[in-house]
Amino acid sequence: MGLSTMRSIRAEDYQDVPRAVAVMPKTYAASSRIDPHSHTRAQLLYATAGLMMASAEDGTWVVPEGHALWIPPQLTHSVAMHGAVSMCSAYLAVEAVQGFPTRARVIEVSSLLAAALASLGAEPILYDEAGRGGHLAALVLDEIHRAPETQLTLPLPRDGRLRRICLGLIEAPATDLDLDAWADRCGLSRRTLTRRFRSETGLTFDQWRARARVVRALALAADGWSPRQVAASVGYRSIQALRGRTEALLPKQSTD
Repeated sequence: MGLSTMRSIRAEDYQDVPRAVAVMPKTYAASSRIDPHSHTRAQLLYATAGLMMASAEDGTWVVPEGHALWIPPQLTHSVAMHGAVSMCSAYLAVEAVQGFPTRARVIEVSSLLAAALASLGAEPILYDEAGRGGHLAALVLDEIHRAPETQLTLPLPRDGRLRRICLGLIEAPATDLDLDAWADRCGLSRRTLTRRFRSETGLTFDQWRARARVVRALALAADGWSPRQVAASVGYRSIQALRGRTEALLPKQSTD
């Protein structure tokens, strides 16, 4: 790739760019998927339009428009597109992200970060590190580092029995089995399941299931399902109940 004259849409072309931040815009058709892969660099996966769902060994994340997924270096992950997606990936040199989070997380992209990413994307890939490009790159790094984590994460436990529960709820979020029923299925006491679930995910079972339902609801809405269909599919009897849960998790979004 002629780094100074053109911008590739191949992630591998950005892993050895001799700059702290390398920005790649790309679009995907609805229902596209990116198979499991990893990058040498850290990545900020920013949804400028549409919605993505990313998965890795330790979690699942939903990335709606205006949000971004922070991905540490070398984390193997896959991505599914819901609706047509426009994204901006910023690949960050390992030495530039010392002290950054070591686990993936979804952040809300500030207007300043969005503008800095767009502006850096308009600069030459080999931007002047002492000039405007270098200042924009420093701003991008600072905004990512200070951005608070959202609640759009479904952490997955390592315990195989708990993991099977979580994966089952991701696939069928409308399942209405209660905690006692799940404990019985796993061969655990309610108390043990409750303690281990919170210890491994940082959430109670009910909190985790509520997130799983909202995550699936956001994906179905992006796929074009009606609000009524979405609510029924994830186990809510009314659109209003789902909307209330969604707004509690993601205040700026709406189910319709």
